[in-house]
Amino acid sequence: MTPELIVEYASVTAIAILVVALLLTVYRAVVGPTLPDRIIALDMLIGIVIGFIAVIALRTGYTLYIDIAIALGLVGFLATVAFARFVLARGRVGEGEDVEFGPAPVLTRAAAKPASSRPVKTKKTDKPRKASKPAAPRGKETK
Repeated sequence: MTPELIVEYASVTAIAILVVALLLTVYRAVVGPTLPDRIIALDMLIGIVIGFIAVIALRTGYTLYIDIAIALGLVGFLATVAFARFVLARGRVGEGEDVEFGPAPVLTRAAAKPASSRPVKTKKTDKPRKASKPAAPRGKETK
């Protein structure tokens, strides 16, 4: 058995495994009951595409495909982080959770004021005081 034949068999087997993984992952991305399931499936799709690119690079001998796979991995990682931040900012994970719709909360005058103009209570006295301004940037130190 020649090395070229071994690479040929290995690449055909790898492509068959990647096709099965691709089909299962697409199913999870379409059917996935929650948004995080779909995000993980999209991340897996990126990994599978990177696998396809690597197999094609080995079969053709064209090494530029490896650079493309690395760039796709970086973009895929950034997309996954962005989706995760979106899910965290959203506040709820499942799509099937009950959401109660009602009247919007009414803002009072105290809640509508900016934080810098609201009085701040101290622990020692009950007298309100104005919030302090942020410190000025430091320049040259003087003695």
